[in-house]
Amino acid sequence: MNRRTLVKGAVFAATAGLLSACAQTDTRGDIVDIAAGNPDFSTLVTAVQAAGLVDTLKGDGPFTVFAPTNAAFAALPDGTVETLLMPENKARLTEILTYHVVPGAVTSDQLIGQRMNVATVQGDTVHIDARGGKYGSGVKVNDANVTTADIMASNGVIHVIDKVLIPE
Repeated sequence: MNRRTLVKGAVFAATAGLLSACAQTDTRGDIVDIAAGNPDFSTLVTAVQAAGLVDTLKGDGPFTVFAPTNAAFAALPDGTVETLLMPENKARLTEILTYHVVPGAVTSDQLIGQRMNVATVQGDTVHIDARGGKYGSGVKVNDANVTTADIMASNGVIHVIDKVLIPE
């Protein structure tokens, strides 16, 4: 056997072994773990905790979450976030947060080129327009832009958006 064939075989075996090990030790966190591990979602995580939705979003799912960043929350009128986090406003906070969640794991490749209304866990629908591509103004959820798509979690998928969605 020549040396080149031996090296190719060794590289193939090592790569196959590495891929096999990765598949067996999938360590993706759930939606809450991923959000909690990203400082850009600290306001969202605080809101999820205040609404009592942690256990739900750590559940089996699958869920699709349109996750607003801290900047999206900061863009709300002054005092809105603080007011929503008050215990007496838990029902409204829950309504807003569940409006960001769609049952099932929906990735961007399933949406590209389409326009549709999708039912949320809250009960209303969001309008998704993915006719323009995968990122930025390419995919809109109501009037929010998807800035990062397809963050895969063990129980669903997260799409980062630049505005907080408010149900009417």
